[in-house]
Amino acid sequence: MGRVKTQLAKRVSRQLVKQHRSEFKDNFNDNKALISQFTNVKSKKIRNVIAGYVTRIVNSKQD
Repeated sequence: MGRVKTQLAKRVSRQLVKQHRSEFKDNFNDNKALISQFTNVKSKKIRNVIAGYVTRIVNSKQD
C-alpha cells in the first residue's frame, strides 16, 4: 500500500495539468522545476509531492 496524497496536492496537480498540459513531461525532475516556476509553494516536500503526482497523471494519459 502506497502513501496517500492530500487533497491539496491532488487539487493543485490537476489544476496545473489542466492549465499547462503541453509543458509537463514524464520526467519528475523537469516537472519539479516547472512546479517551482508555476506556483509559489514554499515547502520542498509539498513541491515534490505535487511534481510526483503531476508526473503520474502525465504518464497515465500517455498510455
